[in-house]
Order: sequence, then structure tokens, then C-alpha cells
Amino acid sequence: MRELFDEVTGKAAPLDPVDPREASRKSSRTPLRKRFYTSAGVAEGPKGFAVTLDGKTVRTPGQNALAAPTRGLAEAMAAEWNAQPEMIDPMAMPLTRLANSIIDGVAGNVQAVADDAAKYLETDLLFYRAGFPMELITRQAQHWDPVLRWAAADLGAHFILAEGVMHVRQPETAVAAARTALPDEAWPAGALHVVTTITGSALLALALRHRVLDEAQVWAAAHVDEDWNAEKWGADEEVQARRAQRQKDFEAAALVLRAFA
Repeated sequence: MRELFDEVTGKAAPLDPVDPREASRKSSRTPLRKRFYTSAGVAEGPKGFAVTLDGKTVRTPGQNALAAPTRGLAEAMAAEWNAQPEMIDPMAMPLTRLANSIIDGVAGNVQAVADDAAKYLETDLLFYRAGFPMELITRQAQHWDPVLRWAAADLGAHFILAEGVMHVRQPETAVAAARTALPDEAWPAGALHVVTTITGSALLALALRHRVLDEAQVWAAAHVDEDWNAEKWGADEEVQARRAQRQKDFEAAALVLRAFA
């Protein structure tokens, strides 16, 4: 049974702590394995709530126990394992992949992960606005301005907006003020980093973390330009497929953030 666990999760070198999403992808690039267990469950232990397969604890690629700090997260991971058909597809288990990267890569390196997410505060999606057409300008403002107003009012972070894509240097005081709102625990830090990289916005990730916007609002805000272009010119199937996979990763990270709200 131990060898079968290793085949599914894959023995690997330590995951890069800076990018949990990329780490989770790397840990999943193994051939699909046949399902070898009857059922997945949850067992409480010294490291939290461990995911079990037929009573045996699952191990991460780094050979740590696959355990979550809350029963709800562990049960959600167990549900991913129970949902696997004849073959086990890690890409169909986004929360498990995220947990692997947090346990193996983020834990003990929270500062580096938070610092990497904080870099987005200098080039955030929300800062760069369209100059035309008015419909897109209005749509960006509707989705993005509430987050910027919250950052200014609640965090004391006053950012500068720009038209187009030319870089604008943000005030150090604004970046520092928003930086203080980043989580300092491994699970929420890893999840927030994933939301940040998927959306291109640390501010949207913080808005989700602090419940300024819900998941649907953050997802819509992150895709204002893409959705507007799709409405005008039609959607590309490959783009939509990649977006669907990103959304699964986003939803897994959002679930973790909710657990720590």
C-alpha cells in the first residue's frame, strides 16, 4: 500500500515555496494510476485532520502527512479522492494539489510566499485602465473601484491609476499598507498567492480574503477585459478550456481562504 501511495502522489524534490500553483502542477505531472482504494476518509491526529485511504494516511510528494488544519478542508480533499473513477487524475483534485504544495513548500517559507504575492501590489491589474471604449471603461470601474476604495479606507493604501499598460510607480506607503493585510500562516498565505497569480491582482485576493467581494465577484473582476473581448469577438475554445482549469484552482484556494476568514 505504501508504494501505491507513492505512485499516486509521486516522490519529488522539495516544492518551490514561492509559487504554490506551479508547485502543484509539477507534483501532478505523473502518469495516471489505477484507483487502488475503496474509500477515502478523515482521521484526526497530531498534525490536524489527515486524509486516509482505506484507513491509511495519504502522503504528499514530500512524504509529509496530507493533513489539513480544519476538518472541513480535510473532508473536501477526501471527497476529491472518493470522486476518482477507475483512474486517479491529480488534475481533478485541485484542493489536494494545493494542500501538497502548502504542506511541502509553503510551510516554513511563508515570508517568501507573502513577499512574492506582495510584488503584485506594485503592478496590480486594478491599476491599469482602458482609455476606450466607454463601455469597457465603465465596466472596469464598476468591478475594480470598490476594491480600491476599500483598500484606501480600511488599509490606508492609496494607489495611483494609469491609462494603458505603461508602468506607474506606486507610493511605497500604499504598498506597505496593503502588505500588512497579507496572511502570515501557511495555508491562507499559499491560497492567497494562488488567487493572486490567477487573477493578476493581490488586491482582488485581499478583497476575497477579507470578504469585501465574494468568489463570483472576484472571478468576474479578474476577467473584465477577457469577457468584454469575448462578447465582441467570440470566445476561443482553448482559452475557455484553460480558464476552466484555472477556475478549479481558484475555487480550491478560495475554499481555503474561507476556512481562515
